[in-house]
Amino acid sequence: MRKRMTLMLLAMAVFITAIGAVKYKQVKKAIAHYASFQPPPEAVTTIVVRQEQWPANLAAIGTAAAVHGVTVSADLPGIVDQIHFDSGKAVREGAILVQLDTREERAQLAAAEAQQKLSRLNFDRVSGLLAKGVISQADYDKAAADNTQSRARVGEIRATIERKTIRAPFTGILGIRQVNLGQYLAGGAPVVSLQSLDPIYVNFSVPQQEVGRLGVGGKVRVTAEGPAGKAQSEFTGAISAVDSVVNEATRNVQVQATLTNPEGKLKPGMFVETRVLLPASQTVIALPASAINYAPYGDSVFIVANLKGPDGKEYRGVRQQIVKLGSARGDQIAVTSGLQNGEEVVTSGVFKLRNGAAVQVNNKTQPGNNPAPKPEDS
Repeated sequence: MRKRMTLMLLAMAVFITAIGAVKYKQVKKAIAHYASFQPPPEAVTTIVVRQEQWPANLAAIGTAAAVHGVTVSADLPGIVDQIHFDSGKAVREGAILVQLDTREERAQLAAAEAQQKLSRLNFDRVSGLLAKGVISQADYDKAAADNTQSRARVGEIRATIERKTIRAPFTGILGIRQVNLGQYLAGGAPVVSLQSLDPIYVNFSVPQQEVGRLGVGGKVRVTAEGPAGKAQSEFTGAISAVDSVVNEATRNVQVQATLTNPEGKLKPGMFVETRVLLPASQTVIALPASAINYAPYGDSVFIVANLKGPDGKEYRGVRQQIVKLGSARGDQIAVTSGLQNGEEVVTSGVFKLRNGAAVQVNNKTQPGNNPAPKPEDS
């Protein structure tokens, strides 16, 4: 019985060993097959890169600001008697906006003018008597002082009446009216905002290391978003001031540009894109934006080259190359380092590629590569 059991166990061990050897050979053969497997090539478009000169510029985000902008307010308290403007209209410097009630002051002015007339007559009379030696010098001095005081009182009341006439301090565009007829205004109460829109300022910040490239008079191009479905509005101007201090929190320097704005399309507080045109040019390689593979560890492109597979055979494939990007212009992005003249770079289909992937080039249809497309966001 024991001998029979031993023979059975030996037979089972031989059988399992044989099965394991067969499976091992099958797995080894499958590994070798998959190791030599080359996936089919991906269809891509390419471009042979060339160096070119780009005008140097510095891009920043800016905010429009009025050269003159105030909230017109009441100088003295009073009741609104007349309103001479409409919201949103243009006004000239000195135009009357609001007239406060001045009936009390005008009554006081009439009394003061009568008193001034009497003081003047009395002064003229005393002057004649002094010349004849009838009165003393003290009486003459008192009459002269009364005349001067009454004249000053008239001027004071007239100034009060004028201060209750609220005028536009400069030519500009009015905002929304904030007062109504019959309303009591305290001193300093807002009446309406007034903004001068032509010319207009654009304020933006640049890194401290770029300040040396900027100067007063440098040309600036500003782009503002237009209404939905319409093209962006472009404006040109010049740098009018560079701040003398660096912001400690951001290490940026404030720059101010002045632009003409005859149609008033730029409004104070509006978001704009600014581009400072620098005198020097920059040597770059321009690629379509679709050629760039963006990633947190670095931006890259895929260069087409002859590669060798595991079997030692050559094939057309791609290698991934980290690049440094510069500014954008239309459909193009500038590559400042990482590429050489004459290299063939993949311009579409980069999302499906990996380092060493086989490719098949088909350039019948190319992605946009226009430095100035019309419309701009096409």
